[in-house]
Amino acid sequence: MNRINVGIIGVSGYTGLELVKMLISHPTFNLAYCANTEGDTTVAELHPSLVGVVDLSVDKVDLDRAAQLCELIFLALPHKTAMQTAKGLLERGIKVVDLSADYRLSAENYEVAYCEHEDLSNLSHAIYSIPELHGNAAKGARLIANPGCHVTASLMALAPFLDYIDLSSPIFIDSKTGVSGAGKSPSATVHYVSVNDNINCYNIIKHRHATEIEQHASSLCNESVNVTFVPSLVPMTRGMLACVYATLKSDCDPLATMHSFYENKSFVRVRTAPPHTKMTSGTNFADVYATRHGNALVAMCAIDNLMRGASSQALVNANIMMGLDEALGIPRISYVP
Repeated sequence: MNRINVGIIGVSGYTGLELVKMLISHPTFNLAYCANTEGDTTVAELHPSLVGVVDLSVDKVDLDRAAQLCELIFLALPHKTAMQTAKGLLERGIKVVDLSADYRLSAENYEVAYCEHEDLSNLSHAIYSIPELHGNAAKGARLIANPGCHVTASLMALAPFLDYIDLSSPIFIDSKTGVSGAGKSPSATVHYVSVNDNINCYNIIKHRHATEIEQHASSLCNESVNVTFVPSLVPMTRGMLACVYATLKSDCDPLATMHSFYENKSFVRVRTAPPHTKMTSGTNFADVYATRHGNALVAMCAIDNLMRGASSQALVNANIMMGLDEALGIPRISYVP
């Protein structure tokens, strides 16, 4: 098979690093272009762990050059900047996998949660894809909206039970994330002395991912789904554990339901006990578990927030987009211990 040239715009951050690590050993994709807002550096200078491994220059973003070199571009950029860049790439005939929030929501929901949307024409055909929930929707797409990390974990815990839970009763989601989810830029809230030996909730109820969870859960079951979402920052580098609490309206065996729902889904592992985040660290696995107490359901999902919550899921979606086996180049061995 001929190699497919791909690029990364926004290579400086943690998700950019994870994309580089996977793409340099991908059997079909060839990493041909890396860029950030400044350029004039190399991947190894940005990410010293790759010295002696990757010898690639990092350019200042140039959409014409990106289009000359690549068939597909991964965007690891902040919201708003991503849609401005994606629009230019799509005009040049380049496929885009966007890791930002810019194409994940309806225009109405996006503008309430973020800012005015500047690319409504492309928003209308963007494909939102968690492969286990949306199948091969990404195949042949021009633009993929890669889901958020909290949303991926929350929906993968919740989705198997949408037909069984009482949607008129409260649904609570408690999602804990490692500090890398806050990005690479330092701030007071992620300073070592703020995070070490500490745990804190942030953006309770009003977190932007709550809107994304509600929109896409509602789409999956064709009914209105409302959640109360509480994210927490915990003192670990990477990992995420989302716990969903809901009320059952009909009888089900929670683990049997999960096994049936995720049958033959190679990147989902149904556990017989609550999963640990370390089990999925560095991989695309989503480890799920569920139990009940009477009509009270507890469902959970552990993922690596940088991988399944961002970069490896983006690569799975890119594989599907280009008609490849979804598992190509996707890590399966966790960082343990």
